[in-house]
Amino acid sequence: MRLVSVDEMRELDRRTIEEHGTPGEVLMDRAGQGVAEVIHFMATAAGLMNPLVDLVAGRGNNGGDAFVAARYLSEMGYDVQVLLAGNANEMTGDALKHLSLMKDAGVSLHELPTKEDWESGLNQFSRPHIIVDGILGTGTSGPARGPAVGAIEYINALSEDAWVISIDVPSGLNADTGVAEGEAVKADVTVTMGLPKNGLVESSAVEYVGNLEVVDIGIPGAYFENTGAEVERALIDPSDLHALLPRRRRASHKGDYGKILLIGGAQGYAGAITMAARSAVRAGAGLVHVLVPEGIANIVAGSTPEVMVSRGPETEIGSLSADLWKEWRTHIDDFDAILIGPGMTRHQDTFAIARQMMRECSVPLVVDADAISVFAGQPHWIEKAQCPVVITPHPGELARLFGQEIADIQANRWEVAIAAAKHTDATVILKGAGTLVAQVGKPVCINMTGNPGMATGGSGDVLAGLLAGLLGQGLSAYDASCVSVYLHGRAGDIGALQKSQAGLSATDIIENIPFAFRDLTVR
Repeated sequence: MRLVSVDEMRELDRRTIEEHGTPGEVLMDRAGQGVAEVIHFMATAAGLMNPLVDLVAGRGNNGGDAFVAARYLSEMGYDVQVLLAGNANEMTGDALKHLSLMKDAGVSLHELPTKEDWESGLNQFSRPHIIVDGILGTGTSGPARGPAVGAIEYINALSEDAWVISIDVPSGLNADTGVAEGEAVKADVTVTMGLPKNGLVESSAVEYVGNLEVVDIGIPGAYFENTGAEVERALIDPSDLHALLPRRRRASHKGDYGKILLIGGAQGYAGAITMAARSAVRAGAGLVHVLVPEGIANIVAGSTPEVMVSRGPETEIGSLSADLWKEWRTHIDDFDAILIGPGMTRHQDTFAIARQMMRECSVPLVVDADAISVFAGQPHWIEKAQCPVVITPHPGELARLFGQEIADIQANRWEVAIAAAKHTDATVILKGAGTLVAQVGKPVCINMTGNPGMATGGSGDVLAGLLAGLLGQGLSAYDASCVSVYLHGRAGDIGALQKSQAGLSATDIIENIPFAFRDLTVR
């Protein structure tokens, strides 16, 4: 899904109203309903019973979206109240119409026109489970002023004990640059309208935006296509991924969904390859085969009964020996996709195996973890590959690969991901908050699912296995990368809603992959 500037989005809104004939109040209704649906999903997933929802509204169109969301939530049975940063008699246009409809629906409204009113409000109102930020929209610039400052501080003060949902853009954040020019709301989820705005995916916006959900408000697709602008950066969105997962035939069998080989593991590191294998199974792969050192084969087999386990020769430290190549070089092309790296260690034999894979493998290859690190300072080996390659580095691994500093990677994530794709001729998944997918000739895509709870051991192994499972089912390297990072993050979000971010484990992510698929397919 392409990214747009504030001016581009404003023009799309104008055309939809004036040329397509959709009234502004209808667009506002769709926007507010979308916000209500996101809140309902979160509350349901978390098992909240009768949660209290506060919606903080400004005097512009964002406030109007909040009024609509409040009305829909009230109709769903939620306990709702609206806090207005200003006076109701200041409302105009479509926002005023929806304020009237909200009042008719019986939703209570509290007017707080000064910063001091908001400071008093911390002791006046009950603490909500969910608080919605509808204070300032994309049309504002410069630091927040007047009662908006008090409202923003109010939301941030309550955020330790409540989920925060921002409408369109976190109030106080510049939607074009991603820079907070003063006080700004720190949201858990930003529900943006029509198309994602450029600033929402900038590194400077990470701590404010949270997850990014896009609501379709009915802007004709032809308007998007006729902008004439080349799409260089994009957001990974379910609407773009659905067609990549076609309906399965009733008469299908496991051979139709890929035969996957995972190579990895070592003494003391059986967990990494085990989690990758379990994730590949959850990706829908037809048959998952694992090649591990002799010493951990029983552990892996006992932990993952759905996979076939082969025993390979070991080095002196219990990692896979390069001697395995004598037997396996004639078998690697029997598979539809291969993953190498999880738990392999950086032993010199790991380098030898990975190098041989680059020279002789002809099927799609995922290079992960230790299989990336052994090429430190030698990225040219990846460029020599005879097959489609996806590398999945976190910033530290990419820094080692190219001899750079992690700080430089993080400060220039978009540019670095593009450069890495060019230098390796591979599809690059640069992991982190806002995981990027880069491939030469394709838009660089950012994924905005996921949460801080996923910063836990094994999470990367889950992604690698998921990716290999999708590659084996025939998706291209680029498409499989986009689908896998989206599903991985979504599964983590579902797990965190159920169990908390702090308590999230890699196993929780695996167990929620099937539920994440529901975003992309009905079956």
